[in-house]
Amino acid sequence: QVQLVESGGGLVQPGGSLRLSCAASVSIFSISRMGWYRQAPGKQRESVATFTSGSYTNYADSVKGRFTISRDNAKNTVYLQMNSLKPEDTAVYYCSGLLRGTTNWGQGTQVTVSS
Repeated sequence: QVQLVESGGGLVQPGGSLRLSCAASVSIFSISRMGWYRQAPGKQRESVATFTSGSYTNYADSVKGRFTISRDNAKNTVYLQMNSLKPEDTAVYYCSGLLRGTTNWGQGTQVTVSS
């Protein structure tokens, strides 16, 4: 199994930026389908940004052009740069990855966009 630890959430005003980090306890070379998901109150968890095969990325339509997923293999860390944040981006953000057939999740980090 792998431990995924998210950080970087917080309160930000509309139009602001945050960068989330997801640190893995093992080499992220061994983890597939790493990505970010979010869950707002009363809503289902949804995919935000993920790595597909290789370094290809996939984004939810609602965040395209505003969010960027990236990775630092040396630090075993995946990032989510979030710009031009909107109140509807408010949610708990989770990091996820697939290792040996098991989907692993972090504990989540709260992002609140409000004036």
